[in-house]
Amino acid sequence: MLPLSGLRVLEVGQLLAGPFAGCVLGYFGAEVIKIEPLSGDPLRNWRVVRNGTSLWWHSLSRNKKSVAVDLQHPEGQALVRELARRSDVLIENFKPGTMEKWGLGPNELKALKPDLIYTRVSGYGQTGPYASRPGFASVCEAVGGFRYLNGFPDRPPVRPNLSLGDTLAGLHAVIGVLLALHAQGRHGISGQVVDVAIYESVFNMLESVVPEYDGAGVVRGPSGSTLTGIVPSNTYLCGDDKYVVIGANGDSLFKRLMRAIGRPEMAEDPRFANNAGRVEHEQEIDAAISAWTRAHASDVVLRTLEEASVPGGPIYSVADMFDDPHFKVRGLFEEVQVDGQPLKVPAITPRLEATPGATRSAGPKLGEHTQEVLGTLLGLSPERIAALREMKAIL
Repeated sequence: MLPLSGLRVLEVGQLLAGPFAGCVLGYFGAEVIKIEPLSGDPLRNWRVVRNGTSLWWHSLSRNKKSVAVDLQHPEGQALVRELARRSDVLIENFKPGTMEKWGLGPNELKALKPDLIYTRVSGYGQTGPYASRPGFASVCEAVGGFRYLNGFPDRPPVRPNLSLGDTLAGLHAVIGVLLALHAQGRHGISGQVVDVAIYESVFNMLESVVPEYDGAGVVRGPSGSTLTGIVPSNTYLCGDDKYVVIGANGDSLFKRLMRAIGRPEMAEDPRFANNAGRVEHEQEIDAAISAWTRAHASDVVLRTLEEASVPGGPIYSVADMFDDPHFKVRGLFEEVQVDGQPLKVPAITPRLEATPGATRSAGPKLGEHTQEVLGTLLGLSPERIAALREMKAIL
């Protein structure tokens, strides 16, 4: 038994944020019916393509049923209304107002299904002066404060080579769905709207940035490979030209590190006895650590850190992850079959002891489940389905 077995999710969206939420819910057992346009979700053609389909698609759309519907066609809209009436959760990530334009907004659908949890993901949320703006993750990461903090002080802001804002918004959508389900089951609160904004999902990650500004006027900026106000925590170059990350910012950790690198006098120096003192002398401390790492190969550095119980690790590429036995033992790669070929996709955490999630199928072909869902769930006859195809309301 999977933890979300029996939960039906109608995913009406495309690309990343909304579909990632659907992916997570499906991984833990929800039945996810994905509504795609007749041309397919654009993600089907993004990044690396094999046999005409994005490899990413097979991961992000795993465990889902694809139903291809023209949402601009009145008959297509009617089908989605009927599917929503038979669903527990709806997820959409269109520009605010789009679903209302199609007659599929929360007021319309909750009139049909009062306990529907209507989950909306957008760039800036459903209200406020920016609500109507298009909101891609790249822009929302900037507005939400992440980009300002990322990179080096003397260079332009840097983006990681991922759409973090979309993923964070998807996770927040999952949290919102689960909270709404809990409120429904525990407190009898009927379905509600879950309003997720990408920029706010990024904003949620800012830790102490807001109170430090309000209480002390401090505007935290980029700090390269260090962490402002926490020392030592940095990336260090080793003698074999590989980098390692070392985090020894606890008082006892710092002493163990200094002894391990042959600097016992720094371990006992009262200037470095607590984090405030270490922050004041950050350059001196980092210079000592860098001199040690540059004198040794990375495997020697990491072994020494492990023996001293000091947190340290290499910087992995995906190839390194595939070679690492810990990733394998923890089951972080799951295999699916796509067109008769095996494909590994990442497992989704957290790991549940009694009801773990699983990848049961790869991302489906476009419209693969249209006949099944409309016939079985909605009870439409083959003749009615054929007529809908003829009028191009479905694929």
